[in-house]
Amino acid sequence: MAALTDVDQLNEKLAKAELTRLAKDMAQADVAYHQKDAPEISDAEYDTLKQRNLLIESRFPNLRRKDSPTDKTGAPVSSGFSKVKHAVAMMSLGNAFTDEDVIEFDSRIRKFLNVDRDKPLEYTSEPKIDGLSLSLRYEQGILVQAATRGDGETGEDVTANALTITDIPPKIQTPLDILEVRGEVYMAHTDFAALNESQMKNENKLFANPRNAAAGSLRQLDSQITKSRPLKFFAYAWGQVSEPLAETQSAVLARLTALGFSVNPLAATCANPAELIQHYNSIELARASLGYDIDGVVYKVSNLGLQSRLGFRTNTPRWAIAHKFPAELASTIVEDIEIQVGRTGALSPVARLKSVTVGGVVVSNATLHNEDYIKGLDSKGAPIRGGHDIRIGDWVTIYRAGDVIPKVKGVDISRRPDWAVPFEFPEKCPQCGSDAIREEGEAVARCSGGLICPAQAVEKLKHFVSRAAFDIDGMGSKQIESFYKDGWIAHPADIFELQGLYGSSNLQQLKNREGWGAKSAERLFAAIDDKRNIPMNRLIFALGIRHVGESTALTLSRHYNDWETFNVAMKNSFEHSGVDWEVLNGIDGVGTVMAAALVDYFNEPKMSAALNRLVVLLNVQNVAVPSIQGSTVAGKKVVFTGTLEKMTRAEAKARAEGLGAKVSGSVSAKTDIVIAGPGAGSKRKKAEDLGIKIVSEDEWLTLIG
Repeated sequence: MAALTDVDQLNEKLAKAELTRLAKDMAQADVAYHQKDAPEISDAEYDTLKQRNLLIESRFPNLRRKDSPTDKTGAPVSSGFSKVKHAVAMMSLGNAFTDEDVIEFDSRIRKFLNVDRDKPLEYTSEPKIDGLSLSLRYEQGILVQAATRGDGETGEDVTANALTITDIPPKIQTPLDILEVRGEVYMAHTDFAALNESQMKNENKLFANPRNAAAGSLRQLDSQITKSRPLKFFAYAWGQVSEPLAETQSAVLARLTALGFSVNPLAATCANPAELIQHYNSIELARASLGYDIDGVVYKVSNLGLQSRLGFRTNTPRWAIAHKFPAELASTIVEDIEIQVGRTGALSPVARLKSVTVGGVVVSNATLHNEDYIKGLDSKGAPIRGGHDIRIGDWVTIYRAGDVIPKVKGVDISRRPDWAVPFEFPEKCPQCGSDAIREEGEAVARCSGGLICPAQAVEKLKHFVSRAAFDIDGMGSKQIESFYKDGWIAHPADIFELQGLYGSSNLQQLKNREGWGAKSAERLFAAIDDKRNIPMNRLIFALGIRHVGESTALTLSRHYNDWETFNVAMKNSFEHSGVDWEVLNGIDGVGTVMAAALVDYFNEPKMSAALNRLVVLLNVQNVAVPSIQGSTVAGKKVVFTGTLEKMTRAEAKARAEGLGAKVSGSVSAKTDIVIAGPGAGSKRKKAEDLGIKIVSEDEWLTLIG
């Protein structure tokens, strides 16, 4: 059988013949499996046939057979969707919750672009659909791939399912060679009610809300189930395009409409924050009568040239924000307060609640943040909630406002039972009994047990395999807890030695465990092997070093280029001094607290030994520094000092990083260029002493073109 990867090389004649062969082979396999109970091929071989059939149909939708195996039910269930690497990342949005947040968003934009407040700055304002994000890739006008957002970089291939949605055209009339249309799959209220009524009649599980129903329907392994569900699609953005769609956001929406896509009719153009807020209020008033769920309004700078100048943070665009609707509230009882121990040893109190529905979601837990929050105090010791503490037995008001974890808004003291007593925060770790220490100036108490604390070990392992870290298929929280409990894994390196201990020579150890079989064990080992090749930034983030998040991990990876250089620099900084220490502290976004956390981690003997053991099992890949063709500053370390007159400091930094330069906050021997404006002082003097190239702002702009 031809390889799956050669589908794009098939012409129509060969594709038609291949679909005929696949239909015959799969029909024969279906009869043997379902009617004779005597399978002739393995599930894996059948899944390969089915996947190839889907790929060819998505590439040549006009050749789809009337008896397509895709339309049949009763075939063996696929192990899951194949993964799709997005050509352009599908980013999330920052949130605004108040009018002041919207005004501040506008101020940030103007400050970045150096646009006065009295000058016009056009925005688009569109309802934020509460559904599932989807990216549709068209090549020469034909839909060849549909992918979910996933983690923003990699999504699931749901092409066959997307082709069943009537709002998504399989072909469009466009001169563009490549066009990725992005939008939201959703379900109308009336369709959702009818679906749940049907589910009830058939004694199937009911859906909690339209969003869950839409997401579950789109991610069905059998596209016929998706086809039977009343899904809709609103287009509102784009990913990769072979040439620009238009000059403004509003013009893009008009062009998408002309191409046959549904665009939300409530989208509007606004000239200032006042108009944005007015439009938001009008949409909120109409919210109940729209017939579909929305959870806010999205504002975007309309001019695409300005969008390009504003660029992106790590995970969000600077030029857009989601203005969320007010939190939905519900009252319930605190049945217990439990203390969870996180991967950094932080003791986090959680309220266990009598289940209540908040905004269509059943809630049974709420975060209580820390000891002071339970007492009714903020981070500065000032009263919150009227100074009322939270006790077991209290009636509390719960809210959700774009948060995964609900929060407590208030306490009804009038309903407090007589037996309720103040909660005593533990002085010992509930997991290992070590002292729980709250350092001066810290809001959180932390377990001092370190590696001997099982909670920290388990949480660190969960973080290690989380989506933004190693993201190992089949290795989730449940598996981590089980493997740790049984002594199979205690450190990250143990994960990559699982196969050697229980793998190809002896699958019995794993496949005989409850919930496992030979195929699931093989898939897990394959998934682990697949992640031996890991980008450097994901490895750094996976280590769970305090203060080091995804953005910093990426910054460090781009600055040091390769793992060995990074490792040596951290080792050389063990006394918190020296050239490498200064360089680390000079990286934009890295301060002394974070630098100390990094260096201490790499120089703690047990941590260092565990890390060395892990790295030899991996192929740590360098992270490409973003650049454009012909960039003269890619890979250069640059420092801005003094006053910039042609652009703001923020835009200068973003522009330099967009061209592949590494922006630092301090001058060192490793600095390549210093851009000095009027008022430059000590940094310019140090650059002169070190013989580093110094240029003016105009010379810098000429250099970067």
